[in-house]
Amino acid sequence: MVSDFDKEQNEQDELYEHHRILVDKGQSLLRIDKFLMMRLENVSRNRIQNASEAGSILVNAKSVKSSYRVKPGDLITIVLAHPPRLVEVIAEDIPIEVVYEDDDLVIVNKPAGMVVHPGYGNYTGTLVNALAYRFHPNKLGQSIESETVRPGLVHRIDKNTSGLVVVSRNEKAMTHLAKQFFDRTIKRRYMALAWGDFPEDQGTVIGHIGRNQTDRKSMEVYPVGDHGKHAVTHFSVLERFGYVTLIECRLETGRTHQIRVHMKHIGHPLFNDETYGGKRILKGTTFSKYQSFVENCFSLIPGQALHARSLGFIHPSSGKEMYFEKDPPVGLNAILDKWRSYTSSRNLES
Repeated sequence: MVSDFDKEQNEQDELYEHHRILVDKGQSLLRIDKFLMMRLENVSRNRIQNASEAGSILVNAKSVKSSYRVKPGDLITIVLAHPPRLVEVIAEDIPIEVVYEDDDLVIVNKPAGMVVHPGYGNYTGTLVNALAYRFHPNKLGQSIESETVRPGLVHRIDKNTSGLVVVSRNEKAMTHLAKQFFDRTIKRRYMALAWGDFPEDQGTVIGHIGRNQTDRKSMEVYPVGDHGKHAVTHFSVLERFGYVTLIECRLETGRTHQIRVHMKHIGHPLFNDETYGGKRILKGTTFSKYQSFVENCFSLIPGQALHARSLGFIHPSSGKEMYFEKDPPVGLNAILDKWRSYTSSRNLES
């Protein structure tokens, strides 16, 4: 019997689940894979064995194999990647930029404006639809139903955020990557353009993030214990333009809209972020020429000025360190060039 069972799921960015089980005092000796199959709903023995190989099953804080026999009083924790959703996935011939690909995973440079996974209001045209076709070109226009052939997500980036996304091609890779996200060993760095001039060159934002109580499509920072989940964002200044600042953000956690919410929280909404107040002139002059300049910059990208620039992790099969970096897209680069020119002309005038 299980006397204590906990299940945690991050709201968007990290698509895995964490189980915590305290084994009852009356439990007889039993292989842990069989024990977990009885205790966890819809979890196959293969998923549990993959989790064991990935080091994702811990007993009393130590990694164990699937043959381990549970004992009364054992504290078991296990991290599992969520299986692909039951949403129908249609293979679509959509051009995507593949940065790296092998039998275990694919690294894609996602364009701003593309949704990662099919869902309410976005059942076609997503990254997963494009990958379904890439994996199975003979199924163009058909539904990819089997969990073994559908692209596996362990993290996501927002529709209007560009940049690097890793997608698993099999359950083993998915489990390994999910464990790295859970352990926070995945290295992710973002480039963002934010309103205002930061007083410091670097800093850290710590604040619980949860869904807005009145607007369910947005998130909010809440006091510890009130609502939401622990979130940490580290940032450093890359370039200053006076009215806006280019920063690099390093995520310690992966909450929904984390960078966007944290930057708004400290008074620096991301440039052109309509949801969090950045799609209006927050700093600068009242001259119509300046207003026209900012509006022109807004028109160059579909949403917030945020780019997932780099991604680093341990390869699930080879064990080698993998690192990928991608420059921001044309639209965001054009905005940065415009601000550089604007700042330069202001300096010359002064």
